[in-house]
Amino acid sequence: MTAIIIEDMPQALAALQADLASFCPDVRIIGTAGGVVEAAKLLRDKQPDLLFLDIMLGDGTSFDILEIVPDIKSELIFITASDEFAVRAFRFAAVDYLLKPVDGELLKAAVGRAKARRGTQNTASLDLLKQTIRKPGELPDRISLHTSENIVVARISDIIRCEADSNNTRFIFDGGQKSVFVTKTLKHYEKLLDGHDFVRVHQSHLVNFRHVVEFKKIDSGYLRLTNGDEVPVASRKRGEVVELLR
Repeated sequence: MTAIIIEDMPQALAALQADLASFCPDVRIIGTAGGVVEAAKLLRDKQPDLLFLDIMLGDGTSFDILEIVPDIKSELIFITASDEFAVRAFRFAAVDYLLKPVDGELLKAAVGRAKARRGTQNTASLDLLKQTIRKPGELPDRISLHTSENIVVARISDIIRCEADSNNTRFIFDGGQKSVFVTKTLKHYEKLLDGHDFVRVHQSHLVNFRHVVEFKKIDSGYLRLTNGDEVPVASRKRGEVVELLR
């Protein structure tokens, strides 16, 4: 695979080049750039298989590059500093990212994922990432869900509940939308959706409390939701659920 690196810090650029040589020897670097203008000129002449993008550049951001050169077909891997909000934004958008300093094994894994999904870069996920990054004081109102077949960008308010299926998660939506099956754990989404009125009421169930209609006091309890589903409440969660409903 061919690659171009957009990075404005010489030390970080050299480190990434060395890591690619060590951990991804089948990746050939065909160009580098240190800013928006330089990158845009380079990408008009060359279209690599992989594009590594530092977010913050001296003359703008990597999103500016994507707007100037909108027909980029490369698989994108973003490089970011260890910023808690930025990391959360990447997780909401389900876009590949690496933290500085880059870990070699994680780099290898990211390149492997890029190979597997070659040609399926989703503009909706990138738009969601851009909006979330640019509004650090706001919780995102959408989430990007990658399935084995496609990428679904869904409104968080439309999610009624999430259900664990081994190490995978099934999303059930309002309005008769088809459920979505994602190969990430329920725990991952429990953390990600913190602050959006989602409550883990059972080992296998994460519920959007805005869709709760009724609490049935049978056994440890059941929640009836707006779509008619009934979800069991774990005995250790009963007190918390009752308090929230009050």
